[in-house]
Amino acid sequence: MATSKADPPVVPASEEEMFETFTEAGEPTGLVPRSVVHARGLWHRSVHVFLFDTGGCLHLQRRASDKDVCPGLWDLSAAEHLQPGESYADGAARGLAEELGIRGVDLEPLGTPFTARLELPGLGIRDYELQQSFRAVWDGPLRPDPIEVAEVQTAELDALARWIRGAPADFTPWFLRDLTRLGLLPRLHSWENPPFAVGPCP
Repeated sequence: MATSKADPPVVPASEEEMFETFTEAGEPTGLVPRSVVHARGLWHRSVHVFLFDTGGCLHLQRRASDKDVCPGLWDLSAAEHLQPGESYADGAARGLAEELGIRGVDLEPLGTPFTARLELPGLGIRDYELQQSFRAVWDGPLRPDPIEVAEVQTAELDALARWIRGAPADFTPWFLRDLTRLGLLPRLHSWENPPFAVGPCP
């Protein structure tokens, strides 16, 4: 049978990462391979972490150039899909350890889990997430995983607001959405016409 361009690659189930899936209301519906989850738009859990220093500057990471989604764009500090049975807090701690090489950080939940959708028809991806964000503070060194992270940068918030205003396409759409939704960059709310539209990656 012919395979359409939008079909995910065929990977043996025993070798592919399995995601817990849910209804939009958060009721569990079983384990499903990652490629199927993203092809069908099945709800699954994820975490986003905003890591600050004690001076209030935000640690950013730039996504590796070989990422399928938004390669080379600047992003929030760390993000993870949750493993089966993993809590949001444990997933956030794992993401910081795996992506930035740091451990033992106190995590503060930002609100409660919410539903987030990202549609990328050209890649055959419908990413439907039950997503929880966290805030944390860290002044020590960062040791980014070079497979996942191209580079890291620490940005003062006023400078970050000016950067976003001048070059919104430098950033992932979910990072811009979350900065606004969570009120983490107040200057974004002071503009009558925000300088970005949240949508698919360029």
